[in-house]
Amino acid sequence: MVRTNRATVGGFFLAGRSMVWWPIGASLFASNIGSGHFVGIAGTAAAAGIAIGGFEWNALIVVVILGWLFVPIYIKAGVVTMPEYLKKRFGGQRIRIYLSVLSLFLYVFTKISADMFSGAIFINQALGLNIYIAVVLLLLITALYTVTGGLAAVIYTDTLQTIIMIVGSFILMGFAFHEVGGYENFQERYMIAVPSITGNISESCYEPRTDSFHIFRDAITGDLPWPGLVFGLTIQATWYWCTDQVIVQRCLSAKNLSHVKAGCILCGYLKLLPMFLMVFPGMISRILYADEVACVEPAECVKHCGASVGCTNIAYPKLVVDLMPNGLRGLMLSVMLASLMSSLTSIFNSASTLFTMDIYTKIRSSASEKELMIAGRVFILVLIGVSIAWIPVVQSAQSGQLFDYIQSITSYLTPPVAAVFMLAIFCKRVNEAGAFYGLMIGLLIGLSRMIAEFVYGTGSCVEPSNCPTIICGVHYLYFSIILFVVSCIIILVVSLMTKPIDDKHLYRLCWSLRNNTEERVDLEKEDWVDNQNSDDMDMEEGEPGFCKKAIMCFCGLEQKKAPTLSPEEQAELQKKLTDTTEVPLWRNIVNANALILLCVAVFFHGFYG
Repeated sequence: MVRTNRATVGGFFLAGRSMVWWPIGASLFASNIGSGHFVGIAGTAAAAGIAIGGFEWNALIVVVILGWLFVPIYIKAGVVTMPEYLKKRFGGQRIRIYLSVLSLFLYVFTKISADMFSGAIFINQALGLNIYIAVVLLLLITALYTVTGGLAAVIYTDTLQTIIMIVGSFILMGFAFHEVGGYENFQERYMIAVPSITGNISESCYEPRTDSFHIFRDAITGDLPWPGLVFGLTIQATWYWCTDQVIVQRCLSAKNLSHVKAGCILCGYLKLLPMFLMVFPGMISRILYADEVACVEPAECVKHCGASVGCTNIAYPKLVVDLMPNGLRGLMLSVMLASLMSSLTSIFNSASTLFTMDIYTKIRSSASEKELMIAGRVFILVLIGVSIAWIPVVQSAQSGQLFDYIQSITSYLTPPVAAVFMLAIFCKRVNEAGAFYGLMIGLLIGLSRMIAEFVYGTGSCVEPSNCPTIICGVHYLYFSIILFVVSCIIILVVSLMTKPIDDKHLYRLCWSLRNNTEERVDLEKEDWVDNQNSDDMDMEEGEPGFCKKAIMCFCGLEQKKAPTLSPEEQAELQKKLTDTTEVPLWRNIVNANALILLCVAVFFHGFYG
């Protein structure tokens, strides 16, 4: 911990670029799997079968794209945040600020809110504790070690929690399969798991789907149509895995490119697990507690979980509370809290990086490093305040649709961002005007669908929504494909109609120029220059008092000043940070492993297809 040097911006936000492959892989997995996954995936699986596991397995292919295509460009560009990359690539401030604000909004509306809501369901089922008290307590503990530790603390705690999560959920899976009598019995019993109280509601609303054990479902009548799962989901996954600050920041902290690739491969193998650790147990929960988990009569559902649209979200918590012996129940509770805290620490750390480096430096371009560190920490506290205020909204959201809610908001807002990043890296003709108008028009199209859906509501099988078919009738994964294609066309057309960017501004920023060694002329000057001597004035001589020492320690502002580097040392450090060379032996080993991972992905999709 001490070696990562929290007192510098590089140390706090990128763990000093010193991490090895296995904590990176574990941290990528842990950042991605929050308690929202445990509750949301198990819940959707209880309602509709194994297709939701396809959402997780899609990542096996996308992490290879991340490690082999995207990260090498980010490292060569020498960036800390994703909007910073776009600023170097396109120049101008508007894209960067728009993306920073959009990311912070997405954090609050999908990630933080969904994680807290699902954590609250779990604690509520397990302990009967008041939801607000539980969540506030969790947030305080989480904030404490994010604020005092920086990225190295987040990566190490992620690694530890991943181990607890996997061991605990493996044990629960064993208990669950033992209870239903093995895999064959599980398949038979799931298909007849219906609630006893159905009123005069249509059978299609409470009987398991006939295609419950298939990932690929009918392109028109399926609840997760296969073209959407193959193409629409890959667009969202590209945004999430390849351009999202939370994920890329983990990769940029690696020692070298081979460690990045090995970490991505490890994460890919770990992503095979949710099907077995979350999807199958969620379906078993429906078998064992059909009346509660699969309830369909609104009055019954309100009695069991307080939501009239359905109670599938309680599938996983119910399994833990009712199935596990006392000691292990405590272990599983700690797994859920660990995954919640892991997810939240990642988001808080990355959100403060975005705010500090992309928004705060616009307001205060001459800020000292000390001021930036404090601003980042204070922003985390503000984010927590907003998150706590958002809890009642999440509580009253359509709780029967938690995972769908997260995925649908993502598919309305993120395809234009994925389009901009892909074209920025792979098509050097794309310029700032094209990217900006592509983002703006894409945002308007996405918002028109999202707002319509909120106004009319998504409804449930018993009470369908009356949203016009032309707006809400297109499945959200298909909408994602349409939005991505429209955004790409707008970006390319506007770029071709406007002036191209000279190559001298694009060296090492796009794929075709990635190996160019000439000096790049940046389109924009840096917002913030490391103002080495800025705090000479305000550092009083002599020993600081106890209170000041405590505050300095909390904010990672070490008493000893970092050594001042000569211009040559500075250039050497910069060269080390942007180096993507690999030892040939390790490069070949990770390449071979990537091919094996892709074969494994194809096999599993085929086997459960």
